[in-house]
Amino acid sequence: MVVIYGVDTEDEITPEKVRDAIIECFYNAHQEVLKDMYVISGEDKKTEEPNEIGRKYIEETIINYFIKVGGDFNKPTKEDILKVLEELKEFAKGFRSPEIIKKHYGEIMQLVEKL
Repeated sequence: MVVIYGVDTEDEITPEKVRDAIIECFYNAHQEVLKDMYVISGEDKKTEEPNEIGRKYIEETIINYFIKVGGDFNKPTKEDILKVLEELKEFAKGFRSPEIIKKHYGEIMQLVEKL
């Protein structure tokens, strides 16, 4: 059994599962940066809900990319997913190494190829 960002590759792969894997992948890749964004003003401790806030931020980002490419976040197609992946790859170039981008892109593409 191989699990890629919460998706068991032995199960039926749906566009919705791939979309959710993209969210999980992007969240995992940016988790530390997201936590640092949510420091309580004037205090040295983090908020209690950076994970929830960060996950919501990532989901909103992905939704916006679906809108940008003319896709439907709630009923994605393989084509929509491929377009969003290209957009995310470009976006990530601003703060991730090419090796990391290639690794994550390749992992998600394993799921896309099963659609």
